Amino acid sequence: MLEISNLACSRGDHLLFSGLNFSLSAGDLLQVQGANGSGKTSLLRTLCGFMMPATGEIRWCGQNVRELGDAFYAEMIYLGHLNAIKDELNALENLRISAGLAGCKVDDRQLIAALRRMGLRGRETLPVKVLSQGQRRRVALARLLLSKAPLWILDEPLTALDVGAVGLMQELIGEHLVNNGMVIYTTHQPLEVVGVATRWLALS
Repeated sequence: MLEISNLACSRGDHLLFSGLNFSLSAGDLLQVQGANGSGKTSLLRTLCGFMMPATGEIRWCGQNVRELGDAFYAEMIYLGHLNAIKDELNALENLRISAGLAGCKVDDRQLIAALRRMGLRGRETLPVKVLSQGQRRRVALARLLLSKAPLWILDEPLTALDVGAVGLMQELIGEHLVNNGMVIYTTHQPLEVVGVATRWLALS
């Protein structure tokens, strides 16, 4: 469903990578690997449309994503290094705003259920500023539970998570893939999804 053809990306005058070709279909799990500065985050942001490629084409279901516009963005969800949550709001309020911006029609019962699935029971109405870094990351990751998007693009999703939360993320990714979703991610921590063969894309 996702096809990358002859993709190149630059940062300023520096060429990060070029001639990149790969495809992803339902049930696929792809880890992007490479040293710091190799262009992993730039690749993910380019796939999301946050950066323009120097050359090449990104196609979704056979169509160029530039032509699809919002129709493509509705089919993907991106979680980056930053949690993109507001410290002065509580976890429930943050998730409600995120869901609204993403066009997810959910009620507070569903929001609370997502936060509790992420291990935040009893902390739903606490200001985010009093939560630990790992708990803040869990608030951000709860968006995945509300999204209907088939394509997840995750940049270091395991940052600040403890062993239990890492296991939960592996479980959530597995469920998404079984439901014909697809995931592209970067990580410096081991991530193993039971019953799923991870593909690797190495940037150098």
